[in-house]
Amino acid sequence: MAICGLEPVPAGDDDAGMSPLDRLPFDNRTARLPETLFARVAAQPHGRHHLVHASAEALALLDLPPDITADPDFVEVFSGRRVPAGAEPIATVYAGHQFGIWVPQLGDGRALLLGELVNRRGERWEVQLKGAGRTPYSRMGDGRAVLRSTIREYLGSEAMHHLGIPTTRAAAIIGSDGPVLRESVESGAILVRLAPSHLRFGHFQFLYYSGRHELLRELLDFAIALHFPGLAALPDTERHAALFANVIERTAQLVAGWQAVGFTHGVLNTDNMSLLGLTIDYGPFGFLDAYQPGFVCNHSDDDGRYAFDRQPSIAWWNLSAFGQTLTPLVPVERLRALLDGFSEQYAQAYAARMRAKLGLREARDEDEALLEDLLGLMAGCGADYTNTLRSLCDFRPGTGPHALLDTVADPAGFETWLQRYGERLRAEASDDETRAANMRRVNPKIVLRNWLAQRAIEQAENGDYAGIDRLLRLLQTPFDEHPEAPDCYGEPPDWARSLALSCSS
Repeated sequence: MAICGLEPVPAGDDDAGMSPLDRLPFDNRTARLPETLFARVAAQPHGRHHLVHASAEALALLDLPPDITADPDFVEVFSGRRVPAGAEPIATVYAGHQFGIWVPQLGDGRALLLGELVNRRGERWEVQLKGAGRTPYSRMGDGRAVLRSTIREYLGSEAMHHLGIPTTRAAAIIGSDGPVLRESVESGAILVRLAPSHLRFGHFQFLYYSGRHELLRELLDFAIALHFPGLAALPDTERHAALFANVIERTAQLVAGWQAVGFTHGVLNTDNMSLLGLTIDYGPFGFLDAYQPGFVCNHSDDDGRYAFDRQPSIAWWNLSAFGQTLTPLVPVERLRALLDGFSEQYAQAYAARMRAKLGLREARDEDEALLEDLLGLMAGCGADYTNTLRSLCDFRPGTGPHALLDTVADPAGFETWLQRYGERLRAEASDDETRAANMRRVNPKIVLRNWLAQRAIEQAENGDYAGIDRLLRLLQTPFDEHPEAPDCYGEPPDWARSLALSCSS
């Protein structure tokens, strides 16, 4: 079936000259759900499109070889100009609490779901085009994405994956010479985004608050069958309660990962929370430079609702909002009991990650105070979060002053703390070499600091994509030493302190 004037590519496996893109076995099971949940929409090409960058690693998830980007059809397909056989572009509808305020209808305002692809390993990946034009859910928006925000999400999602944090993936950036108006006129772009599922808390909120409870049950069971098949045979109440328990656990692990690497999402609305516990929708995100517990990366967030140190409590709030949607199916007391377990699950997950970052094999009662005192020292003198923890990999008890003392504004305080740290390591007979190697596997040398992304963006806006390529390669091996890139892990330049990011970023 043609969709809004775009013709699907005919199948023909016997054509030896056919591009691998023509053979992509697209399916779109979401498009077989009731059409209350989505709208069939074609991409709206805007200007002339070209490839900005592609991640060979992410393309491999679709069983596509790196040289596929040289195929002229690559840009045609992933700009939305050409619909592959089996693909059914749709935009889904959802609702959500945005900065705590209920909005009854939102949706994919600039993202089209082409469908799903199953790779040779049996993994199922949904393919979205983000920035491909208006949909019925665009509200006052134009459905476009600008190059700078697309570069940030492309690098951000791939960086998070290599830090071991669950996330959507980014396969390519397709640029456009079509102008897009934001605070000024900017270049447009499309992000090719991948995820096992793009289902959000907001999809279920839309059905609950609009009174479509039977359809809510259908969507829940659709999600369970695809992503939680071990729960499918349970009775109704048990099945849906078990789903909530699974989502709570995944979210606790996700946020613990964010806090451990110093990542601030910036817009933790309920419609930006993934059912699978993925980091999704990279807008004004930021990694900490100086350790500031109250760091706010979104200059639109006047009240600091989504500050770094508030992310665990906001995750709980969002989970409670998701739990509300299950009240037609699960007793409220059961849902509350499950939600009450979030704080402990998060605390355990975070403590385990931070023990690993400090190289501690055993869990001891004094560890929480040891960590909190370190973070207090870092906050008090503005020590760099990533660099400070990385420097501890080289710590050897009883070997004299540590190099960290030359980089912080409170060397006396840190020296006292290092003495305690050394005693704690000796108490479990820590082997220095083994501990250092283990710590380097969890304390990155390089993270995607906002000023690094901005530098690559400014180069790209001038037509030079080498900065994206270099930065992506570094972010794919964040735990290596990278002596060739000292400009990527030193102190932030002065101009970085004035960077301001909003939801359009």
